Amino acid sequence: MVEYEAKEAIVAEQVFQIVIDYIALLGYTGIFIGMALESACIPVPSELIFGFAGYLVYLGKLDFTMSVFAGVSGGLLGSIVAYLIGFYGGQPFVTKYGKYMFLSKKHVDTAQRWFDRYGIKATFFSRLLPIVRTFISLPAGFAKVNLGKFMFYTVLGSLPWTVALIYAGQMLGENWRELNTMGHEASLIVAILLIAFAVYYFWKNRTQSDQN
Repeated sequence: MVEYEAKEAIVAEQVFQIVIDYIALLGYTGIFIGMALESACIPVPSELIFGFAGYLVYLGKLDFTMSVFAGVSGGLLGSIVAYLIGFYGGQPFVTKYGKYMFLSKKHVDTAQRWFDRYGIKATFFSRLLPIVRTFISLPAGFAKVNLGKFMFYTVLGSLPWTVALIYAGQMLGENWRELNTMGHEASLIVAILLIAFAVYYFWKNRTQSDQN
């Protein structure tokens, strides 16, 4: 068991190094490719991608807005790929061949439950949730929802998540690795903060409207 965990840690560190090397080399293209892979259900942590991107913004090597654009665009492309796999392959195809495409049945089932409960709107708010955000495109494809609506909700949900994580990486500066160390906990913290901000924003606007 200890030996297995040690090997897993070594693989994780290798993936970590490969991702940051490619982003350092390719810049915006590296962010785009990394997020396309993550959104196409390939296990590449967005906390790592955006955390390092934010660090490069902190160093002045990347522009914040362009980094966000690259992240959202890459995420959209990967999501469309996953959607099309679900659309044309269907659930039987994913169940049979998913293991060859890094698709965990457990994760796909979790995303399916979210989609069954909330429908296409799940492609919006699930972008803030660990694991579900990576696989939610598949059940959307299974259900053959309108592609235009799917893309709209995907971008709408990806934007605040992308902005928040890149900004966090920028603010952490030399300590940006904390985002990757925290992993899914970082996702939950960012999600809570974004929800709290949204609640405060609507509450403030509602209060001002009532006063007027």
